Amino acid sequence: MRRDLHWFKLWSVIGWLLIATVIYLSLTPHPIEIDVEQGDKIGHALAYFAMMMWFAQLYQRRLHAWWGLGFIALGIALEYVQGWSGYRDFEYLDMVADAGGVTAGWLLGGTTAAHWLSALERRIQV
Repeated sequence: MRRDLHWFKLWSVIGWLLIATVIYLSLTPHPIEIDVEQGDKIGHALAYFAMMMWFAQLYQRRLHAWWGLGFIALGIALEYVQGWSGYRDFEYLDMVADAGGVTAGWLLGGTTAAHWLSALERRIQV
């Protein structure tokens, strides 16, 4: 947990809602369609990047790898569930897109880019 975040509990709840949204969108029979070539892969990468960057802001750098591994495991698990569902497809490239998004979020999570929640709190003078 980052000690400089005054609204850590709120940010944490929002993060868990983000995870729940990714799970829901991964398992719904009618996912969001991005109308470009390989749009679903872009969606996967962006979703997993967003989750990783969000949690990178909430936790100290030494925990980022654990969050990243957890998100990659989530992406793999959801692909298998999609394959078993009968209405969604199992795709290895979706797993690669998920892992790519997590990796990008992990790399940026160690930079000042992962401090915008702190900056927001300072701006609104919490």
